[in-house]
Amino acid sequence: MRGDPDLIARLVRGDKPAWDRFVAQTAAVVYAAVQRRLVPAGRGDETDDVAQEVYLKLCRNDYKLLRGFDPAKAKLTTFLTVIANTTAIDALRRGRPTGVHADSLDDVPEARLAVDPVEPVRRVKIPEGLLSARQAAVLRLLYDEEKEVAEVAGLLGVEAQTVRSMHHKALTKLRRHFSDEKP
Repeated sequence: MRGDPDLIARLVRGDKPAWDRFVAQTAAVVYAAVQRRLVPAGRGDETDDVAQEVYLKLCRNDYKLLRGFDPAKAKLTTFLTVIANTTAIDALRRGRPTGVHADSLDDVPEARLAVDPVEPVRRVKIPEGLLSARQAAVLRLLYDEEKEVAEVAGLLGVEAQTVRSMHHKALTKLRRHFSDEKP
């Protein structure tokens, strides 16, 4: 399954029949990927909930994740397997749910699925000279302007992996700096 651009367009428009077909065609791949992570950890009973979370992730933030799919880079099944793996790993890191079971996706009102943007209470002041100019630019473009890694790479004239590396190094510097500060 390569990922028909027309299908992706219908999905991001919220076309219910397209979503029904999409889920029916991809559920086995998503379920298997989630199960491969959860069963060895003794958490196979959470497979349904985590698989459902994969589809919710695809819908969040105006389908941002789904819009980022590039059929020239990978098959749709590969893309979904990666998302399923990371979602299962996140679930394992969170630990067991505290008795609250996720609702069936069909039973959840659409308004409840919407995620409101969260604005920080106060803006973090990054000390001058802590980050290189390029690291600061990467953070500004990724967070303030909400650009995708590929867009930032194009704007800066570097590879996407370089952007990811600069992002990681900047966050590492910020964590180190702010963890050393005393309140």
